[in-house]
Amino acid sequence: MGCSSCSTDKDGQPKGCKNNGTCGTDGCNKLTVFDWLSNMSLPNGEKPFDCVEVRFKNSRKEFFRNTENLSLAIGDIVATQAQSGHDIGIVTLTGELVKVQMKKKKVDYKSSEVPKLYRKASQKDIDIWQKCRDREAEIQKRSRELAIALNLQMKLSDVEFQGDGSKATFYYTAEERVDFRQLIKDMAKAFGIRIEMRQIGYRQEAQRLGGIGSCGRELCCSTWLTDFRSVSTSAARYQQLSLNPQKLAGQCGKLKCCLNYELDVYLDALKDFPAQDTKIMTEKGLAICQKVDIFKATLWFCYKDDWANWHALSKEQVNEMLEKNKRKEKISSLEEYAIIPEEEKEKVFENVVGQDSLTRFDKPKQRSNSRNKKKVNNKNPNSQANKNNPNQKNNTPKAKQNNKPKPKGQNSQKQGSGPNKNNGQKPAQKQQTKETNQPQKEGQQGQATKKPNPNNKRRNNRKRPANND
Repeated sequence: MGCSSCSTDKDGQPKGCKNNGTCGTDGCNKLTVFDWLSNMSLPNGEKPFDCVEVRFKNSRKEFFRNTENLSLAIGDIVATQAQSGHDIGIVTLTGELVKVQMKKKKVDYKSSEVPKLYRKASQKDIDIWQKCRDREAEIQKRSRELAIALNLQMKLSDVEFQGDGSKATFYYTAEERVDFRQLIKDMAKAFGIRIEMRQIGYRQEAQRLGGIGSCGRELCCSTWLTDFRSVSTSAARYQQLSLNPQKLAGQCGKLKCCLNYELDVYLDALKDFPAQDTKIMTEKGLAICQKVDIFKATLWFCYKDDWANWHALSKEQVNEMLEKNKRKEKISSLEEYAIIPEEEKEKVFENVVGQDSLTRFDKPKQRSNSRNKKKVNNKNPNSQANKNNPNQKNNTPKAKQNNKPKPKGQNSQKQGSGPNKNNGQKPAQKQQTKETNQPQKEGQQGQATKKPNPNNKRRNNRKRPANND
């Protein structure tokens, strides 16, 4: 979870609120509690509650007594009492709501056994705490290697250092009892710290590690759920869910906790429903219940000899039939009581953004006629526009005609007339000049040589190849 102003930095801490993950609303932490009494002042002469709630790594929370009467707020880093040494945690709740939380978790706030809160953490305490937190990933990897070397059937899921770095707690899951005495000796020798092993369940493991559920949200156990009630397959049967373990199981491998959320509503709705194994005696034969729809209050029955044809009956009709059967009265047939489904009206969709079009994402096809017209106009220089202009009718150049050598008389007439008669047709003139520059191949007889253009000085100075004729 996180507030809207938070964003992740390189070191994994949020940087948006500039409070290192301890914003005033405590929205960046797991199992957060909103202090809705923070803006309310206490009555005159009333002292504030002297206990605070402190969160440690992941979802571990404990209550401590503020014996020094320190002015604490949500997000303060404090040094607390531990079995040996001290631990470092973050304040998550203060004031009267702490008393409510202690009552909820059955902790006696009047007892003298509540641990004490020493002081606010200094910079030296925070530096040691951060160094210990940075070592946890490496130590966890090394401890798993030691467990595999000893062939221990256990999984080390998490490591938590104490704030002063003197002790480390290893959380593990195992299906059977594990003898890890040799493992503790090897880890104490390798790491040089005191070791504590603590076994947790699969749900507690998912709570500590966190993750994203199949619904797309963060796991309930890592955000707000604290009590793990037992979940059975009967909860899925009452809600008419398919008994598929892949869909009903969560990340912990157990049945999802959310199966219990709506179970009470389904149980209340099923009180008036007949049992799913209900049988009705009719004159045509025995009718057996096949399906129950809680939302529509409808049950489907079929005859024992005809399993394909189902008849829909309302909840009230089935109860009446069962009462008649109790009086040893048979029902004539299910067809008399069957609910005739209403004819479904054709659904008309409004074409707002082209919802009803299956080809709305396809590229529009251009008409072939327009393409053919464009091709014809490009190939034919005597287009309709040129036909309207009589001066340009015979002056358009043709590439195919220019490639062929022309007789001597025709060529001299065009080139000797000057550039005014070409009406600015420069491409044609360039194409003709290229042809004149090419020498005549040997063996070609009967073709006249082209005379140079008198208007072009460069062409007059060039030497022409001799005529083979």
